[in-house]
This record gives sequence, C-alpha cells and structure tokens, in this order.
Amino acid sequence: MSKTVQVDYYTDVLCVWAWIAQRRIDELNATLTDKIELRYHYLDVFGDVENKISRQWSDKDGYKGFAAHVHESAAPYDDAPINTDIWHSIRPTSSANAHLVLKAAELAYGRQESIKLALVFRQAFFVQAKDISQLDTLFSLIDTAGLDLLLVKNALNDGSAMAALMHDYQQAKSQNLKGSPTYIIDNGRQLLYGNVGYRVLLANIEEQLKTPSNEASWC
Repeated sequence: MSKTVQVDYYTDVLCVWAWIAQRRIDELNATLTDKIELRYHYLDVFGDVENKISRQWSDKDGYKGFAAHVHESAAPYDDAPINTDIWHSIRPTSSANAHLVLKAAELAYGRQESIKLALVFRQAFFVQAKDISQLDTLFSLIDTAGLDLLLVKNALNDGSAMAALMHDYQQAKSQNLKGSPTYIIDNGRQLLYGNVGYRVLLANIEEQLKTPSNEASWC
C-alpha cells in the first residue's frame, strides 16, 4: 500500500498569500495525486478587519497602505490576479462568515466540495471584487456553484458549522500558528509558514514519502 502524506493546510480566505499559494496547491495535487491528502482548515487573521487595519496600518496610510501592500505582494505572480478595487472600494469586514459557510458546506457535501467552494470564494474576492463578508454574496455564490443552499443553511442553523469552525480556530491557537498560509506536515512533525515556494513544499513532502514511518521515534 502506497504511503500518503497528510498536510493540514490553515488559511484565511482574505489572505493574499493564501491566494498566491493556490497555484502551488494545484501543482502539488497534480504532481503527487493520491500520495498527498490536503486537509483544509481556517484560522482567524481577518476576523475583525477594521481593528486589524487600525492596529497594524494606522501609521502606514490605513486601508490605502494595506491595499498597496496587497497589490504589490501579488504583482510578481501572474497566476494570482488582483482586482484593483479590493481594499480600496471593496473592504470586507470579516473573513469569519466565509469560513463559517465553508465549514457548513463541508458538513453538507464533504471536504472536496468545500475545498472547491473555497476557491470560488477566493476568486470572487480577489478577481471579481465581491465582498465575501456578506452572507447574501456567499449564498449567491453557493447557488451559482450548483449546491443546495438549504443543506448548507441546515448546518448553519443547528450550530454544527460554527462548532467545526471554532474547532479550527482553537486548534490554530493551541498550535501557536503565526498566520496564513500554514502547512503542517505529518501530524505536526513539520510546519511551514508564509510564502513558501513550490519546490520547498514538494521537497518536504517527498522527504516524508520516503521516510520510514517509525523514523521519528529514533533517538
């Protein structure tokens, strides 16, 4: 039986570095196929956007400075297009609604459908400049994706999606994760954070694939 490496992938949907990392994730899946299992989780980076901008960007021209930072960060990456309106005229208040709806979709339809929907949400924000902090916007995107909105809302209404999201947030906090994106490989034995290049990711995962499962316990 071939070995599969599990990667717990923590992101915030509003994070530009996670948007930049999307192509690398696609390449990893295409290259490693059934040898990698990406498990998506969410963490709180943009849960309170206004407070974040006030605390971290008040002396750097606020939203205008942050918008410039986002656009400059993505500029070298042709496969991570950025709409000129985001963080200028389009300013989501929180990523939490998007995360909550994605957990609801995972409960209703399974992990893979939720992963696909996460990309839809990111594209809606970064490319189409839609405010994905708005529930009406998220519900419209779900409908366009061909999913049954009622099933997703059931997981919202009964609290199960919120419980799943809080589990992600609490796990991220307990592991002292610094931000988005974070890659946790082989049940925590390796942690990679931030703008990690594709070749670095691939090398670390391939090393796990060829490492004996009991090697970590050697003295």
